[in-house]
Amino acid sequence: MNEESKIGPVSLERITVIDALRGFALLGVLLIHMLDRFGYFDGNITVNSPVPELDKLIQWFSGIFIRGKFLSIFSFLFGLSFYIQMERAAKKGIDFRGRFLWRMLLLFVIGMIGTSFTYVDILTIYAVFGVILVFLYPLRNWALILIISLLLLGIPNLFIIGFDKVTTEQSTEDIPLSLIEQSDMKDVNTTEEQYGGMNAFESKTFLETAKENLTVKTFDKLKHQFVYSGNGYLILSLFIIGFMVGRLRFFEQAHIRKKRSFILLALFLLISLFALIIIKVISPGEDIGLFKLMIEGKDVPLIYFAVSFFRNLNTIGMAGVLVVGFVILYQMGGVRKYLDLLTPYGRMGLTNYEMQNIIGAILFSAWGVGDFFGNKGVTELFTLGLIIYALQIIISKYWMKRFLFGPFEWIWRSGTYLKFPPFKRKKMQI
Repeated sequence: MNEESKIGPVSLERITVIDALRGFALLGVLLIHMLDRFGYFDGNITVNSPVPELDKLIQWFSGIFIRGKFLSIFSFLFGLSFYIQMERAAKKGIDFRGRFLWRMLLLFVIGMIGTSFTYVDILTIYAVFGVILVFLYPLRNWALILIISLLLLGIPNLFIIGFDKVTTEQSTEDIPLSLIEQSDMKDVNTTEEQYGGMNAFESKTFLETAKENLTVKTFDKLKHQFVYSGNGYLILSLFIIGFMVGRLRFFEQAHIRKKRSFILLALFLLISLFALIIIKVISPGEDIGLFKLMIEGKDVPLIYFAVSFFRNLNTIGMAGVLVVGFVILYQMGGVRKYLDLLTPYGRMGLTNYEMQNIIGAILFSAWGVGDFFGNKGVTELFTLGLIIYALQIIISKYWMKRFLFGPFEWIWRSGTYLKFPPFKRKKMQI
């Protein structure tokens, strides 16, 4: 019996709350990418907004509750899905690690295609981290917690920046406020500063844009993720946390251990608030950014790494509040029927994510209609993101009634097993 027949074309044991939660996570990912114009952005453009005060309110709300948090949930769910696949295969006597490595190579290729449309596509990084998860799979939880701690403390940054560039001295004139998620506190119109002005809106063809996205902008993205900030290490930490939560079988037991969910909700909220308070206390000086600090050849104050850790802690805490809060609502019968509208969307998560990037590229690129949408205000872009999301929900529901997989999911699965699984649902016999 081959692996495909053992595992089966479609799992009958899907935990639907995970699919719905993935659909929920993609809402926040889409909205933030809309506000950032999917990377096609010139900070010098004139924004024509009819409601500037509402723009500021949405910016504040997005910075506190959306930016970084929903991508964290999406990353967490990837680690959780990794565990589920490995565990279910193991129960059938299959070592799925080799197949999963091949699966990550295919995801990397899909991510490269997505990156050709917009460099903000994260799947190539996900594919590399997926490979790392395979090698972390045998480790016990205490070892995984140690790795997570080192990542969140910014130890990899210490090695990359260089220990000789780290100082314990503090100058209130030039100590930057944070190491990661600086965009949370900035106007969306300064996004290009995170990448050193790499997002200038220029007249280019699709092929020219794709070439730049796959080369120069990808390199700059990696520098931002792993050198100028700790975002990449936070994502890897969330992969591992998702894997560990899978081991603890939280989602499988959520419907029978509701009290635990409320305790976790309160705990994550306290963690988030505690981290925010600590950041306010220990953050001196002006937020000039690690990038500016490094290009000017200045030493990096050690306080950077303390602030970075607590910012990571705040992001994880707030993401935890959203995840557990969603699970609690999902267990309520009157609410679940509405949240279940996100289940088809989440089952097509790969397809919907890449379609978001393709649509975003069309809306904001020079080869698309970026000259029209590029100068829209925050409120207009936020509303447009909600409309796109609603349309994707409707299409996903229609699609999953007729097909077993989303288009990208089917292609990915076909490549994984090197055979074509059934695609269309069989018609019910009356």
